[in-house]
Amino acid sequence: MFEDAAGRFDIDLGDSNMIPGRLDALNVPSSLELDYGHDRGLTALREAVAGLYGGSADSVLVTQGAQQALYLVYAALLTPGSRVIAFRPGWQQSWDVPPELGCEVDLVGFRPDLGFDVEAAEAVAGPDVRLIVANSPCNPTGRRIAEKDLEALLALADRVDAHLLLDEEYALDLSRSAAVGRDRVISVSSLSKVYGFPGLRVGWLYGSPEVVEACARRKFLSTISNSVLCETLACDVLAHREEHLRTYHETTRRGLELVRDFARRNADAVTLVEPEDTPFAWLWLTTGEEPLAMCRRALGLGVLLMPGETLGASDGFRICFARSPEAVAEGLGRVERVLRPVPGPAGADPAR
Repeated sequence: MFEDAAGRFDIDLGDSNMIPGRLDALNVPSSLELDYGHDRGLTALREAVAGLYGGSADSVLVTQGAQQALYLVYAALLTPGSRVIAFRPGWQQSWDVPPELGCEVDLVGFRPDLGFDVEAAEAVAGPDVRLIVANSPCNPTGRRIAEKDLEALLALADRVDAHLLLDEEYALDLSRSAAVGRDRVISVSSLSKVYGFPGLRVGWLYGSPEVVEACARRKFLSTISNSVLCETLACDVLAHREEHLRTYHETTRRGLELVRDFARRNADAVTLVEPEDTPFAWLWLTTGEEPLAMCRRALGLGVLLMPGETLGASDGFRICFARSPEAVAEGLGRVERVLRPVPGPAGADPAR
């Protein structure tokens, strides 16, 4: 979708992160020595990340964004013939990477209320399952895994002797992560989504020292280390974490109000799934049109949305509201014109 949309939009409601931060909002010593750093990440950064979980720096590996962290976990824990259980809709990396490693993936869905269908996961679980992957809060549904479903996934992982990999990119309080105090649970997150610094390419995984060691060996063989400059800037981001979170809460509060109003005005065309502290929301499209087709028509008016087809769904679309109120309001107004096109001359395209 991003390739199709390149150069064709002026309002981005399709990405999934907070408004990107600026370099002039961060501090870095001018005397910083730009050496190789450390393959596991600067000590100060690992300690700052460990503080988010209330744990030890020995449980932290700093990576090139969450994407690399997830990949390293797959590479470290899976062997040819292993099976992976993942949920769809979601982030396609969990479906695409394991087969590249000679593994099988069982994709299970969500319940009608968008709760994680743990019963479906249990039904396909066998002795060769080595990894269960869950994204909470979920991209694209915006919903957190319920406590009872999380406990059921933990029990399932124990029963089949598997690890549980939690993609917690949108989690605001990592001290509540199930990875804290559990050796077979791994948490992955980054500064990209909530903090709005995807350009720093700083992510991490939090897990047992054994998992960290196995992933660190593979990281060393690929990228060796992160940029010392980016990791130093990341330290500054986390040093001012509360300030960044206040900005996030205020921005998403105002944006979500606009999305709720939009959904109420267009209740015969869309149904809003109330998000749980994510910078985006999922909307069911009830007009009968395919989401991809609708989003392409919206692109004709300069608005980028994310159709469900790109995330393993076919009945809705994701819309990011962590933008300025002006951008969200203008973008939603254009989308409304797509949902309710003004009749024109015969043969005319109302989206143009």
